[in-house]
Amino acid sequence: MTIASNVNQCIATLKGIEAQLSSLAMNAQVDEVQKVFHETMLVIHEIQRDMNKRKTELELEEPQYKPS
Repeated sequence: MTIASNVNQCIATLKGIEAQLSSLAMNAQVDEVQKVFHETMLVIHEIQRDMNKRKTELELEEPQYKPS
């Protein structure tokens, strides 16, 4: 597996985690639990954005990592 595919897989995993946390937040019965899930979802979203930025940098700096 190449670096680019590892980064893409990581981003996809983060998207899935974000979606699951969003679902858990919406379905939580207790306000405090709902807030924790939502805040965690926001942290995961920020990490995902950072990974997307790094992917772009990787593609610009290392042409062999550009998608075909």
